[in-house]
This record gives sequence, C-alpha cells and structure tokens, in this order.
Amino acid sequence: MTQLEVWFLAFSLAMDCFTVAVATGIMQQRVRVATWLTMSVLFGLFQGVMPLFGWLGTSYFYNLIEQFDHWIAFGLLSFVGGQMIFEGMKGDDNQHHFDPTRLSVMLALAVATSIDALAVGISFTCVGMTTWEQVSAPVVIIGLVSLVMSLVGYGIGVVFGRRFRFPVEPIGGLILLAIGCRILYEHLAI
Repeated sequence: MTQLEVWFLAFSLAMDCFTVAVATGIMQQRVRVATWLTMSVLFGLFQGVMPLFGWLGTSYFYNLIEQFDHWIAFGLLSFVGGQMIFEGMKGDDNQHHFDPTRLSVMLALAVATSIDALAVGISFTCVGMTTWEQVSAPVVIIGLVSLVMSLVGYGIGVVFGRRFRFPVEPIGGLILLAIGCRILYEHLAI
C-alpha cells in the first residue's frame, strides 16, 4: 500500500466522522470546546485503534467480524439516529432532547463510525502488511485525519447551525440513519 493510498484511505474513513461532527455542530449552534475536543479525540482514537485491532486479530476475528460488522454499525447508528429523530419530534422545548455531549453517546458514535476501520485493519494482513513497521504509519495517519476532519466538521456545523434555524435533531438523526443504511447497503451489495 502506497503512502498516497493510505492518505486516500484515511480521508474516506474519516468522512463518517466528519458528517457526524457536522450534525453535532449544527445541533450545538455554538462552540462547546469540551464537546468539540472530546468528540474529535474519540473519533480519531477509535479510527486509529480499530485498524490496529483488526490487524492484530486477523486470524481470530476475520470470520466473526466479516459476517456482521455492517449490522453492528447499522444498529448503533440507527439507534442513535432514531433517538435523535424521536426526541426532535416531541415538540416540547422543556423536554430533554437528544444530547450529543454525553460521553456515552460520543462513545457509541465513535464505535459506530469506526467499524469500517476495523475491517480495513483486517485487510492490512490480506495486502501483505505483516509487521508493526508496515502498519504503524497507516494507523497514525488514519487517526490523525479523522481527528482533524472531526474538528473541521464540528466547526462547520456550528457555523451552519447559527446561520440557519431549523429542526436539527431530526435532520441529524436522518443523517446518522443514512450513514448506517449506506454501510449496510455497501456490505450486502457485495
């Protein structure tokens, strides 16, 4: 795998993180530094660690993960997205709405958006990456690109959320459902 291919791979894996970060920023409508940094670090960390786990566990996990990784990602994103849609449709501003600042929500989103990265780690072995030296640079690049794309996405979402006032929770939920459906479709269409 060439350096250019690693960078393209990193950007493609980071797109889900970017999209979720944009949706969160739209919901927040202002920069909340703790949320911004925590989400971005979690997304970068999970996107970087999951390929490593996939690579390390290739011999054990390959048959297990390959069969249902897309269902895990779809389930997590559908659950969180459905909750966002449900909370946003309540209409009562005094009710508790979906809170993307909760650590449990951020962790669920980090796991859901990094399932594909786990599969990428499994593929590292299939393309001949057998040593730590061969895997370390791609793992770091994937993590850093996801972190930066999440930071940028959240910022874009905040600017967009301030400028346009509309029901952001249902829209954010639909975005998460769309990502989950895309992951499911890509794996089932193969």
